[in-house]
Amino acid sequence: MQEMFTPEEVAEKLKISRRTVYLWLREGRIKGIKVGDLWRIPESALQEFLEEGNKTANQ
Repeated sequence: MQEMFTPEEVAEKLKISRRTVYLWLREGRIKGIKVGDLWRIPESALQEFLEEGNKTANQ
């Protein structure tokens, strides 16, 4: 089973605000799973987001 991160953990890893992570989750920029009122971000979704960001930045 892959590791799951909270929005707070993702914010800390990316050095961005928690509010930004929640916004990106709602917009679908980061793929997450909503369990009740809680968001969880699979490690694979975070990795995919980071790779997509690098492709955009390098173009």
